[in-house]
Amino acid sequence: MANKISDETIEYAGILAKLELSAEEKEAAKKDMGRMLDYIDLLNQLDTEGVEPMSHVFPVQNVFREDVVTNGDDREAILANAPEKQDGAFVVPRTVE
Repeated sequence: MANKISDETIEYAGILAKLELSAEEKEAAKKDMGRMLDYIDLLNQLDTEGVEPMSHVFPVQNVFREDVVTNGDDREAILANAPEKQDGAFVVPRTVE
């Protein structure tokens, strides 16, 4: 393990995360952080020459379309299904006193 994590670093990370860690948990966290940093070092050794950076594995395209009204104003057909209607609107039971 090339990356040594200090007790101060673990203490500081615990404060930032608002965690109260026991001595055993701190030791486990030090080992875990060290393994993570070792893995990052391993990834940094990969040859990425000629590989374009990307943010997604698949190509992402915006699919914007014009906001066009297609169904129009067919109030009479809509209100034909209403059990009760008044002045061109649905009549519903009162819910607020």
